[in-house]
Amino acid sequence: MRPALQKFPADFGHPPRVLAFWRRLVRAALATRTDTPFFLCSAEPIAEALVELQELAGAAQPPIRHWLSCKTQPLAPLLRWWRRQGRPIEVVSEFEYRAARHEGFVTENILINGPAKHRWLPRVAAPGLRVNFDSLRELKELLPLAKQLQWHVGLRLRTSLEHDPEHPEFPTQFGFEAAEAMAALKALRRADLKVEALHFHLRTNVPGAAVYEEAIAEAHSFCVAANWWPAFLDCGGGLPPRHTFSPGGKAFAAEFSLPALRKVFRRWLPRFQGLRELWLENGRFVSARSGVLVVTVLDVKERAGLRQLICDGGRTLNALVSNWEEHGLISLPPRSGPQVLTAVHGPTCMAFDQLTRRPLARSLRPGDRLIWLEAGAYHLPWETQFSHGRAAVFWHEGDNLSVARSAGEFADWWGRGR
Repeated sequence: MRPALQKFPADFGHPPRVLAFWRRLVRAALATRTDTPFFLCSAEPIAEALVELQELAGAAQPPIRHWLSCKTQPLAPLLRWWRRQGRPIEVVSEFEYRAARHEGFVTENILINGPAKHRWLPRVAAPGLRVNFDSLRELKELLPLAKQLQWHVGLRLRTSLEHDPEHPEFPTQFGFEAAEAMAALKALRRADLKVEALHFHLRTNVPGAAVYEEAIAEAHSFCVAANWWPAFLDCGGGLPPRHTFSPGGKAFAAEFSLPALRKVFRRWLPRFQGLRELWLENGRFVSARSGVLVVTVLDVKERAGLRQLICDGGRTLNALVSNWEEHGLISLPPRSGPQVLTAVHGPTCMAFDQLTRRPLARSLRPGDRLIWLEAGAYHLPWETQFSHGRAAVFWHEGDNLSVARSAGEFADWWGRGR
C-alpha cells in the first residue's frame, strides 16, 4: 500500500496562488473542450523557474547558459516561446533535431547530445553543428563529417557518480571513461578540430550540491591530466523540481539548495583555465511545474476498505512518472470533508493503471475533474496509445489559451496499420 497522505504536506507545498492559477486555466480550457483527458501547459511557470535559476549566477564565475532539454517536453509552442527568449536548445535524437530546426533554431543554438548519433546525424549533417561525442565508435564514424563541416565539438565524460538508478552497483551507458576520453581528445587534435566543451550529466533528481561538486572535481582532474581546458563546461541537468515526492513521502528537493550549488560553482569554475561559460540543461526543474493533466471521474467502486475512482486518463496512458513519483492532485470543483483511502485509476485494462493511492475526499464523485500537477516533464514523450488516442494539449501564453495538439482520433491510432 502506498503511504498515507499525512506523509505529504497539504497541497504538496504549492502556494494557494498556484492552485488558483491552474484551476482558472482548467476552467477556461473546459469552456472550449468538455471532454478529457487533456494536458494544459503554460509558459508562466517556466519563466518563474528561469528567474529562480538566476540565483546560480555570480560575479566571480563565468556566465551561465541554460539549454532547453527538448526530450523533457517536446511541445512546439514551448520551443517557439523559448527561441523568442533568445535561448538555445539541447537535443538527443534526429526527431528532436528536426523539430528544433522546424521551429527556427539556428545550428549554433542547437546542442546535440545522446548516444549512437552516428546512426542518424549524417542524414541531417550541416556546417557548424554543436556536437558532444559519446563514444570512440561514434567519434570514428562522424570524424570525417565533423572535420569537413567544421563542427563545434565536445566530449561527454562519465563520472563515477553516474550509475543505473535501479541498480547503483552498475554504471550508466553514457559517455567516455577517462582513458577513452583521453584517446578521443588526441584523435580530435590530430584532425585539427578544436574541442570546446566537456560535458557530464549525473541523473535526474540529484539530491544535493555536493554531488555536483564531486563530479566537477572529477572533470577538473581529467582536464589536469589531459593538459586541456574546455571553453564550456556542461554540467547537464538533474536539479530536482519542487513539489514532487517519492512514494515513501520524501520531497526530491528536500536537501537541495541553489545557494549551495552556487558556492560549488564559485569554488570550482575559476580553476578551469579560460572557461568562458557554464552550460546547464535542466529539464524537470524548468518544465515539470509548467503542465497539468486533467482527467474526469467516470465511475466509483468501493471494496476492501478502498474507494476506487475510474477516470478517463491515468498512469498507463498519460502519467508513467506516477510509477515512482507522487504529485499534487486537486479537483474541480474543489471537494472537502472527510477523507478515505482512495485509488485513482485510468481507463485501461491493466491493474498497473493507478495514478495514485492516498486519502482523498469522500465527496469526490463521477463527473468531477481531477488535476494532476507537475505534469510538464516527460509526460508527453512517455504518453502511450494503449487502446486509446493521445490526449489533447492546451498551451497558455500571456492572455492566450490555444490548442497545441488535438486529441488523437481512430485514424491516428489505426491508420498506419497494414
